[in-house]
Amino acid sequence: MRKLAALLSALAISACAGGSGTAPARTASTAARPPVSAPPSNGAFRPPQVMRQRGLDGVIGARATTLTARFGSARIDLAEGDARKLQFSSDRCVLDIFLYPLEAGSEPVATHVDARLRSGGGEVDRAACIAEIERR
Repeated sequence: MRKLAALLSALAISACAGGSGTAPARTASTAARPPVSAPPSNGAFRPPQVMRQRGLDGVIGARATTLTARFGSARIDLAEGDARKLQFSSDRCVLDIFLYPLEAGSEPVATHVDARLRSGGGEVDRAACIAEIERR
């Protein structure tokens, strides 16, 4: 009986002490964000990295007005500072388009695109998702 009590006590203490040992699950909101580098310490403008991938022609470099004309009203339209995120979806996939200014004071343009399955959030080809959203 003492052995069982000691075992249960040890298990209870270890459960409180530090988690399960597995990495936290990626949520859709964290998975969909492009890599962000820290701003320079002097406060100077740092241009974003622009995604270069086949199949994103007409999206990368486009302004928000061009994107909404192409895909319709955004499901989500978020602005934070000089950055902006537009989200579009079809029955099958979700497309996140991130817009950043390429120069200090300029209008943000699409610099990064992420796509995922609407159900379950699994990976999906970005170009295929773009084509699917255009067809709806």
